[in-house]
Amino acid sequence: MERRENQSPQNETARILVEFLEVAITSIVFLKGIYPSGAFERRRYMNAVVQRARHPQLRDYIHSAVSGLLPFIQKGLVERVAVIFFNVDNIPIERFIFKLAVNQSYDSKVEEAALEFSLRSFLIKLPVSETLTKALPRDCRWEITAYFHSLPDASRSKDAEVWIPTDTKQWQTPPMGHDERENQ
Repeated sequence: MERRENQSPQNETARILVEFLEVAITSIVFLKGIYPSGAFERRRYMNAVVQRARHPQLRDYIHSAVSGLLPFIQKGLVERVAVIFFNVDNIPIERFIFKLAVNQSYDSKVEEAALEFSLRSFLIKLPVSETLTKALPRDCRWEITAYFHSLPDASRSKDAEVWIPTDTKQWQTPPMGHDERENQ
């Protein structure tokens, strides 16, 4: 995680968060078992063993979704990023939420070593998390959803066009638990 020249501390922090989200989301999708394990390969990131999608479309979807958030994270517009898994009836059954709070003040500088330590700790704990080790059925679908503090102005930003505003009411209800699905 070398610091890139001409980057403000806030832009650098946002870049690191986007890179981390890509790795963390790929790890969650791998751990949920909806794709064969051969669709992933082991890699190292921040000195931790992680999974990387081998299939170009899967890798590109995750990369483009989180990379598209970079300008909005830099501006402090993104509140949360969620990975939501749906059953065949399109009902959310599991949700993993990353709450983002990037300090936008110009005099604040996140110590990169401290940030890297925190993010690496998360990646190390991820594969042993009890919730994540329970695989989902392969017929599930999933998506990456971003929750914004306020909607970006689409007329002034071509980046805003890649995100589709939706009615947030459908995301407010909690996902159905494993026991609820079995009883239906």
